[in-house]
Amino acid sequence: MAVTKEMVEDAIRTVVDPEVGFDIYSLGLIYGIDIDGDKVKVTMTLSTRGCPLHEMMKQWTKEAVEKLDGVSECEVEIVWEPAWNITMASDEVKKALGAL
Repeated sequence: MAVTKEMVEDAIRTVVDPEVGFDIYSLGLIYGIDIDGDKVKVTMTLSTRGCPLHEMMKQWTKEAVEKLDGVSECEVEIVWEPAWNITMASDEVKKALGAL
């Protein structure tokens, strides 16, 4: 079965940032998803450079995507530009955090 962007997005939605209690997709931390056959590359950021869960969040994302049928490998790249801010989050997250 061919992996779709929507399948990858759904898998990523299972990864919750324990500091705020929302999934990383809804937080707007995912900047890109590239699919090349059975290989997936996720480009993401974190809410702060000093996030103590940096490596864990990266690993959780990789594991969530690699659980999908049809994915043999997932590379996760952490980038810092553009810097994340609350405007990148979904309206649901903004409302819950008092930013809407």
